[in-house]
Amino acid sequence: MTLQEVKSLAAKGEGLKIEFKKKAAFPEKIVREVIALANTEGGDLLIGVDDDGTVSGQRFIEEEIFVMEKAIRELIFPSLSFEVFTIKLTEKKGVAVFRIPLSPDRPHYIKSQEKKQAFIRVGDRSVQASREVWEVLKKSRIPKDTVFTYGRKEEILMKALGEKGRITLKEFSKAASIPPFLASKTLVRLVVANVLTIHPQETEDFFTLKE
Repeated sequence: MTLQEVKSLAAKGEGLKIEFKKKAAFPEKIVREVIALANTEGGDLLIGVDDDGTVSGQRFIEEEIFVMEKAIRELIFPSLSFEVFTIKLTEKKGVAVFRIPLSPDRPHYIKSQEKKQAFIRVGDRSVQASREVWEVLKKSRIPKDTVFTYGRKEEILMKALGEKGRITLKEFSKAASIPPFLASKTLVRLVVANVLTIHPQETEDFFTLKE
């Protein structure tokens, strides 16, 4: 990878597939960005680039790479494959590009206080994946035909979507008078069947009919 290619990437700004970090401080937090990229569409983590896209570089970039590689190796489950490119700006300063593919082993996660936390990209941010997103990621690894019965709860769901255009898990659970776990299973099944689209949010996901 060339300096010109790095500048082209940086010029795009942070987004669904690009994240900038000035340095690898708090690597245990930066791995969340790596996980989110791997779980969503893949992308690039650039170390040595300012938030505004300035390719300013970082001193001793090899040390930054060592810190990040160690964090990715030790904190992310299951293990994640990636590529690293080093681009020198000066004798002492450089930029690192961690190229993260969309992983066939998603969802990747970190363990925090014995809890598994997965992350995904929403725009230019990385947010924690809900249980529904986690299940969709897991089931979408191996695409297959999903057969489902169209019953009372599905009828209520389609009517609500026809009226409002979107629905949350809580709203569906209440409208269909079914427990949240059953509402969750129904929504996930319809997402995997390409009937619905899930829209991950920081607070509460919502669902729409697939266009």
